Amino acid sequence: MIKYSCLLALLLMVLYWSVARAQHPVVDGIANKVIQKYQQSSCDQLSKQKSQPKSPQEQEALQLLRSDPQVRAQFINKVAAPIVNKMFECGMIP
Repeated sequence: MIKYSCLLALLLMVLYWSVARAQHPVVDGIANKVIQKYQQSSCDQLSKQKSQPKSPQEQEALQLLRSDPQVRAQFINKVAAPIVNKMFECGMIP
C-alpha cells in the first residue's frame, strides 16, 4: 500500500511539473534564446551587448517578465545557472 502511495505521489508530481512547464512555452523559448546567446557569445561580445538598444521583441519580453512574477520566476530559474557560469568564466563576477 505504501509503494502505491509513493508511486501515485510521484506520478502526480511529474504530471504537475509537466503541466506547469507547458503553461508558458513562450517563456521557455525566450529563455532558450537567452541561454544560447550567452553560450555562443565571447566575453568581449557580452560586455559590449549591455550598452546596445533592445529590439522590439526583447522589449516585449521584458515587459512580460516585469508584469508577471510567476513567469519571471520561471524564466530566471531556467537562465540563472548558464548566465552566471558564463559571467564567472568571463571574470564579470568574482
